Amino acid sequence: MPKQALILIDIQNDFLPGGALAVPGGDQVITVANELINSHELVIASQDWHPADHGSFAANHEGKHVYETIKLNGLDQTLWPVHCVEDTQGAEFSELLDCESINRVFRKGCSRDIDSYSAFYDNGHLQSTGLSEWLKSQGVTDLSICGLATDYCVKFSCLDALNDGFHVTLHLAGCRGVNISPGDVDQAIAEMKAAGAEIR
Repeated sequence: MPKQALILIDIQNDFLPGGALAVPGGDQVITVANELINSHELVIASQDWHPADHGSFAANHEGKHVYETIKLNGLDQTLWPVHCVEDTQGAEFSELLDCESINRVFRKGCSRDIDSYSAFYDNGHLQSTGLSEWLKSQGVTDLSICGLATDYCVKFSCLDALNDGFHVTLHLAGCRGVNISPGDVDQAIAEMKAAGAEIR
């Protein structure tokens, strides 16, 4: 029997309505996430956990604006509002999420010089968060994934999971996207499906 785990991507206050980088309808994923938690014995959550001087923050680049693209550590980097700064309320998980049932939390984006959309690796695949190794040590083969945001952290987490040999089921009802450019979410879903994700 395949061993399954649920991965909750970045269901944090700053990505919810009223947050610093609110994803439209982001709070609507919580009910779905809690339902999925109830049907999975192993639950993992990823958590954006940035230093205040993180290179992805537009505020840390004089003359630059939110959603502009720069080079950071040699990679294209979208500039974001300051969000999910370590040890702040914005970085905490939603209090409506069933956090008591989360078995492990993997933090990402902790290095100021490189962003980490994926729950598995930084954007340059220079360092692992340890998630893939831990899942394999637990005998996990199949992943259910939901969370925020569809076109960034969810997408890159799914693609990395598939690349690492996991079977991935994406629960669309439990995802919402940023959609900086119209069609970003649809394109992300198409990419995940083409890479082998099962879309529900």
